[in-house]
Amino acid sequence: MNGNNKKAWLYLLPALLFLIVFMVYPLIDVFIYSLEEGFNFASQTYFGTGLYNYSYVLHDPYFLQAVQNTFILVIITVPVSTGLALLISVGLSSIRPLRNLYQTIYFLPYVTNTLAVGLVFMILFQRTEYTDGLVNLMLSWFGAGPVDFIDGPYWAKMFVLCFYTIWVVMPFKILILTSALASVNQDYYRAARVDGTPRLRIFTKITLPAISPMLFYLVITGFIGAFKAYSDAVALFGTDLNAAGMNTIVGYVYDMLYGDSGGYPSHASAAAIILFAIVLTITCVNLLVSRKKVQY
Repeated sequence: MNGNNKKAWLYLLPALLFLIVFMVYPLIDVFIYSLEEGFNFASQTYFGTGLYNYSYVLHDPYFLQAVQNTFILVIITVPVSTGLALLISVGLSSIRPLRNLYQTIYFLPYVTNTLAVGLVFMILFQRTEYTDGLVNLMLSWFGAGPVDFIDGPYWAKMFVLCFYTIWVVMPFKILILTSALASVNQDYYRAARVDGTPRLRIFTKITLPAISPMLFYLVITGFIGAFKAYSDAVALFGTDLNAAGMNTIVGYVYDMLYGDSGGYPSHASAAAIILFAIVLTITCVNLLVSRKKVQY
């Protein structure tokens, strides 16, 4: 190993130590917890090792409901938020006057407290004894009956959760995509206009390939963020998400540790490892797809 390599490893050492202490070690520790059956947190004892915790979690109806909610949230919010952010970014890029003002307005929800935004959404959608809410008032204009989006049917609550999640994550995606569009070499567009290329073909053959790395980044981080969703559901439906039927995998892990049914770190660890395996698998699949679709 030459002197340059030694210096490089020396510069990387603080970051490597940080990753080992705060990421690698906790992951190994959680995996060990997940194999310890009947773990008692107070006495730090357990009566055996095996896969019982995984079996319990995979047969727990609350966990299965949380998995269903999380997957629905991921499947709907990631493509919809990315597509809408791309359309808005393209529109902003074509608007010269007041572009910075529009970008600031679209970015405001991202810097606003999540619980505050959730409270606003609750006021908009929730029915009370005094009012049906602003959204139901708008629905009545079209002859639709009032719907209780917060305490009503499952599909209504899932609609609000997806709507809220898209609203919260879209500003960041707009900011990233607007920056990516601004970095595209304008010579490509000039050459395409000289050849009389239609706008749609310019968008699909020049714009999309040029910003594909950023799109891929947003899709990957979108999947990871959606699988870790918890605060969004709490902001809308309160802390008792199991009663509302709107719990997520991360919420299930939290409940197993600190909730009313808490005190089961082994079950929580098993659920966390399952979540890690799901996210890792989807990320690997996306990486394989990106080799063919993303142009660096």
